[in-house]
Amino acid sequence: METIAILAYAASGFIEARKRRLDPIGTFLVALATAFGGGTARDIMLERRPFYWVEHQEYVIVIFVASFFAPYVLRLISQVISDRALLIADAIGLGLFSVAGTSIALDAQMPAFISVLMGVTTGVFGGLIRDVLCNEVPLLLRDSRPYATCAFVGCWLYLLLNQLNVDSIYSVLIATGFILVARLVTYKFDVRLPH
Repeated sequence: METIAILAYAASGFIEARKRRLDPIGTFLVALATAFGGGTARDIMLERRPFYWVEHQEYVIVIFVASFFAPYVLRLISQVISDRALLIADAIGLGLFSVAGTSIALDAQMPAFISVLMGVTTGVFGGLIRDVLCNEVPLLLRDSRPYATCAFVGCWLYLLLNQLNVDSIYSVLIATGFILVARLVTYKFDVRLPH
């Protein structure tokens, strides 16, 4: 689950960095911050050390190496890659990271509401950092379509499934799928929250 989430958010970082025509080091920093920003923020708040990306430096190395090739690969497949690809990669990362963050907070004996907030932070903060590094007003702050709200509801669904003693893999898949589908559907049908 973590590997898919990391790769999805790193991919959204690569896509955004390509749109900004960043050099390989800039691309690396954007992809790294996108992939690990939310989890690092959560770990700081939960006082968890060492950080996941420090313990699992293989992900950092893969993202670093991929940063040198990503612009060329993305250019070759640019007819397929669009804003929709960024949306899908971002929605996958949002779902997986939000549910994982909630699970980690629960394992740290956090209360339900705090666990959900940790999950939402894990899910949204990497994308927020990506947008700031790319000199964009963060999507989270400029778009009234549900984003963090999808994660918030999905994290509560995960908690409910846990309380009902649903097998953990199914809880993760159902809650992650809910967040992914909710984000894509609300985007496709331009559902907006009131200002």
